[in-house]
Amino acid sequence: MKLSILGAGAWGTALAIALSARHDVLLWGRDAGLMSGLAARRENEVYLPGCELPGALLLEAGMNVGLDAAIAHANSLSPEQGLVIVATPVAGLRPVLNCLRGKSLPGVLSLCKGFEESSGMLPQEVMQSVLGMGVQCGALSGPSFAQEVAAGLPCALTVASDSSSLRERAVVAVHGGAIRVYSTDDVIGVEVGGAVKNILAIATGVVDGLALGMNARAALITRGLAEMSRLGIALGGRADTFTGLSGLGDLILTCTGDLSRNRRVGLGLAQGKPLSQIVAELGHVAEGVRCAEAVRKLSGKLGVEMPIANAVAGMLFDGDQPRDMVSRLLARDPRSEAVS
Repeated sequence: MKLSILGAGAWGTALAIALSARHDVLLWGRDAGLMSGLAARRENEVYLPGCELPGALLLEAGMNVGLDAAIAHANSLSPEQGLVIVATPVAGLRPVLNCLRGKSLPGVLSLCKGFEESSGMLPQEVMQSVLGMGVQCGALSGPSFAQEVAAGLPCALTVASDSSSLRERAVVAVHGGAIRVYSTDDVIGVEVGGAVKNILAIATGVVDGLALGMNARAALITRGLAEMSRLGIALGGRADTFTGLSGLGDLILTCTGDLSRNRRVGLGLAQGKPLSQIVAELGHVAEGVRCAEAVRKLSGKLGVEMPIANAVAGMLFDGDQPRDMVSRLLARDPRSEAVS
């Protein structure tokens, strides 16, 4: 297949490395300087250091000619044998899609995890609003650290789309080698899971940073899953999706793995660091930061109770202190666990 991956961050680069073993892959990045470095050193020293780029991996840069070349690459065989995979942060999704509007696209798969901050939309909603309903769109999500995917370690992912033909094509593109792929038509459930787990990872980082113990961590992850499910079901997702790879699986990985950027945000908050310092030290996007306020607004609008997610937003944007956040959560009235 002919695959064009738009976005040369850690995850886009890792997937390009993994899929180049079986397909004709082009990796596009907006930053010409970054991409010239990748071409010269065959390594993404900024976002994925230590991982060699395969010799067959093609590289393009720039919002105009480079992006046109990437789309032409994905279309060079036939629509059934091509795929565009968008691997930008959520904040970069709309600008890239605006450049794709009106172009012939073989199908678009998003790797974005979060809600758009300005509109509160999920990535699929952004894609449909910009590209129109005539373009087949889908999402690829699940527990997957970029470094491990690039190293060829095993992982399992979920592809979601309303289009059965796009799901089948995405499975052909991604499934194989060390990557196992499952499929579903519950796009909302998959994308809500991918978004909310990042916020909960920040909360888990706070708990770990305050040395509150593994009991507290387990309780937070479990109750966080309940919050994720409540929001997803209210938006039209299915309950069983949140116990799958893109829900519980990604939640466990992001909340407990040392490679999790969102968890590191929580650890920094527990140490008393200001958010600006934490973000600067990360050097990468932590989607949970941008997503927290959007989820707080959305859950309030829908009347969905999300005390953990709202507490994270309070720490990030209202100046709430980590220990005060924990105290407020513990002081909530007791209730039956069967109550949603």
